[in-house]
Amino acid sequence: MKCKVTTLDNKSAGSIDLADEVFGLETRADILQRMVNWQLAKRRAGTHKTKKVADIAGSTRKIYRQKGTGQARHATRRAPQFRGGAATFGPVLRDHAHGLPKKVRKLALKTALSSKQAEGKLIVIDAARLEEPKTKSLAAKLETLGLSRVLFIDGPEVDGNFSRAAANLVGVDVLPQQGANVFDILHCDTLVLTRTAVEHLEARLR
Repeated sequence: MKCKVTTLDNKSAGSIDLADEVFGLETRADILQRMVNWQLAKRRAGTHKTKKVADIAGSTRKIYRQKGTGQARHATRRAPQFRGGAATFGPVLRDHAHGLPKKVRKLALKTALSSKQAEGKLIVIDAARLEEPKTKSLAAKLETLGLSRVLFIDGPEVDGNFSRAAANLVGVDVLPQQGANVFDILHCDTLVLTRTAVEHLEARLR
């Protein structure tokens, strides 16, 4: 499919052919959900933990004799039923990550790109480069393009001036094509790809 190419100054820079097998798939909400859940699960630290009986400081002495007191039988003050004691069935250190086949991950990324294209929220620009790392200059260019919450994906290397200028803008993210992921693509309002990024993504996902 044909797609117009513009510059950062919102001027025409020709057109580009987008591969249907990468940018023309039907939207699969189930695949996108599986991929987003997989990404978010991998981000979780899993460092939540409560103390068990063995982790609590205190004496191991039996608090009173087993029989003859008329009270319940207790072994230690560190038990869960006492104030300051252990937690019953509390969270422990764990890894929340789970497996997801490579083919599903690849399909999810293609589906995310295709959904942006179908919604008319995919823009292809000639290049994402600035002569100086000036946030004001980039903000003016984005205003000309009518962009606010936007994700830029460039080729193998991101222009240093461009990334530094974008770092101070709220809602503007910049990624190399290797870092393109479903969560960030779905999270932004508009996805902006450079010509180089399109070529690399198509070569990688075909």
